[in-house]
Amino acid sequence: MIPVIKTVLQRLALGVLTLFAVSIIIFSTVTTLPGDFAQAILGQAATPETVAAFDRQIGLDRPPVLRYLSWVGGVLQGDFGNSFASQGSLGGGHARSVMSLIAPRLANTLFLAGFAAALAVPLALGLGVLAALYRNSIFDRVVNIVTLTSISVPEFFVAYILMLFLAVRWPIFHTLATVGPDTPFLERIFRCALPALTLILVIVAHMMRMTRAAIINLLASPYVEMARLKGVSPRQIILRHALPNAWAPIATVIAINLAYLIVGVVVVEVVFVYPGIG
Repeated sequence: MIPVIKTVLQRLALGVLTLFAVSIIIFSTVTTLPGDFAQAILGQAATPETVAAFDRQIGLDRPPVLRYLSWVGGVLQGDFGNSFASQGSLGGGHARSVMSLIAPRLANTLFLAGFAAALAVPLALGLGVLAALYRNSIFDRVVNIVTLTSISVPEFFVAYILMLFLAVRWPIFHTLATVGPDTPFLERIFRCALPALTLILVIVAHMMRMTRAAIINLLASPYVEMARLKGVSPRQIILRHALPNAWAPIATVIAINLAYLIVGVVVVEVVFVYPGIG
């Protein structure tokens, strides 16, 4: 098996096992919480017969192990159960399915993360190549200072700084990234500009610095020295010889940062009131 595919499969399997372990911990914790769930949902005026009927309806009369196994079986079929915390379910209303609550918000989160990734990856590669090509120059030093600064600053602080200068003092973009299902694509892009720019500033730094370091490390290789002796230009040496052989560490950092987008986007969504998972 190809090593890259093997590594990907191992990481996916580890992720599934991690989610399985987390689900057991959360389920066990919720099961041991004090109080009566049915009584909390139906209200204090509910009779014992009504509470017992509600317990039978949602399966609370069964042992915890059977309830968990039933939930896992539903998850494997795409059924994550119903949410009794959604609006309208409290006080005797009808519960909504978890997927109907998560799906539209997850789509918004993936859109924002994908938008940021589509801009961040080529920008990071371009800056990394230029920094390696003109290393120790003023451009290289400025880029390194900016990237180190963006790495050191939390996402929410970067978001507030961008909001202050690009939405308050100079009203170029919207302060709130409010979008809906009927929002046109270009309007959605414009409203997501500030959240996407925040994520770009955070993740570009890691990818750019790894690209620069990987290319500079390969510039001391014998085949690069041979290319220099043949009179190949520094630009061609980096693009044709160093960059293709530096893809392994660069691709690893890109994958890690793309995965981080799904986590980091939650904080940014809260700041810009973006209707995502956050």
